[in-house]
Amino acid sequence: MHLVAKLLVVLFGLAIGIQAKIRRPVTESCLYCICEALNGCNATAVCVNGACGIFRINWNRWVDSGRLTIPGDSPLSYHAFTNCANDPICAAETVQSYMAKFGQDCNDDDKEDCYDYGAIHYKGPRNCQEDLPYFYDRTFTCCVRKAVQLEEERQKFLSRF
Repeated sequence: MHLVAKLLVVLFGLAIGIQAKIRRPVTESCLYCICEALNGCNATAVCVNGACGIFRINWNRWVDSGRLTIPGDSPLSYHAFTNCANDPICAAETVQSYMAKFGQDCNDDDKEDCYDYGAIHYKGPRNCQEDLPYFYDRTFTCCVRKAVQLEEERQKFLSRF
C-alpha cells in the first residue's frame, strides 16, 4: 500500500509541475479582446452549436489543448469539456495552451502577437492567414489598439516615479 501511495504522490507532483510550466503567450488584454470580438464576453450563452463559453471553445480545440479541467474534475468525465469551456479561468487556460502549441505569425510581420492569436482562435492555425469576418476583425482590432494605448499611457505614468 505504501508503494501505491508514493506512486500517487509522485504522479500528483508531476501533474502539478506540468500544469505550472504551461507557457502563457496570450496577455490578459488579448484574451479579453478575443472574447469581446467573439460575443462581447457574454457568459450567458453557455453552448451554442458545440461552441461553449466566452471563448466559444469547441470539443476539438479543448482536446488539442490538452483536455484541461476545472479543479476536482477529470478529463475523462462526461461533463469535463463543457465544465471547462464554461469556466472563464479554465477556458482562458485552454486558449493559452492552444496558442502555446499552435501559435505562429499569421500576418507576416515577423512576430507572434495578439493579432496572430486572434486570427488563430477564429480561423485555426492552418487558416489564420485568411481574412477574418468584418465584425470580428473590426471589434478585435479596436480592442487591441485601445489596450496598447492604455498600456502605453500606464507606462508613461509609471515612468514619472
